[in-house]
Amino acid sequence: MAEAPPERGERIAKFLSRAGIASRRDAEAMIMAGRVRMNNAEVSHPAVFVLPGDIVLVDGQAISPPERTRLWRYHKPDGLVTTHKDPEGRATVFEHLPPGLPRVISIGRLDLTSEGLLLLTNDGALSRQLELPATGWLRRYRVRVHGGVAPEKLKRLADGMVLDGTRFGPIEAAVDSIQRANTWLSVSLKEGKNREIRRVMDGLLLPVTRLIRVAYGPFQLGNLERGGVEEVNGKILREQVPGLGK
Repeated sequence: MAEAPPERGERIAKFLSRAGIASRRDAEAMIMAGRVRMNNAEVSHPAVFVLPGDIVLVDGQAISPPERTRLWRYHKPDGLVTTHKDPEGRATVFEHLPPGLPRVISIGRLDLTSEGLLLLTNDGALSRQLELPATGWLRRYRVRVHGGVAPEKLKRLADGMVLDGTRFGPIEAAVDSIQRANTWLSVSLKEGKNREIRRVMDGLLLPVTRLIRVAYGPFQLGNLERGGVEEVNGKILREQVPGLGK
């Protein structure tokens, strides 16, 4: 009877990503900078595989094996930046999370003055997967702009725009309500470039005065209180992210 092939394990960059240490790309950079050791030897390239029982250290700190993939909904207030450490010393999302959460990373970002749904996970690979436009998940927002919104401006959004050499894909937008000099819009997009909504609205001379993300794919902000965090049920997560358990 032939022996079973030896277990190959998991690439170390993926291991670090799933452990929530960094994205896979950033983990590879950490490896090349000599910051990662395994079983008391420096890891010199990312094609190293981690097996059960291997001891991995980053900057001298032992890394626990990745836990099961988990996902949380977070109602981000404005005034916080979505980063673990801000060079300008501004308050961050991760400094204001409730106690008791493991180390988490965000799926995408919301800028300083934006509010609403921010997904958090302990799995860097899941974060990267759900950020990709190829995932096809709509991001939905409520957006308040200063000024009236003529139908031709909505059509320009739907057709896609080029601003300062950057092409922005089609954006679905509809008028919800008009309040004096302001207009509330429902906005949906898939691509999600940096500050995309603010940039395209500025290009249409419609400055954004408030931006609230209400959904990211199938996950909704709902009635989650400002600053609140709620974990997504594991069964629901597996149903919404095919292949997650493989």
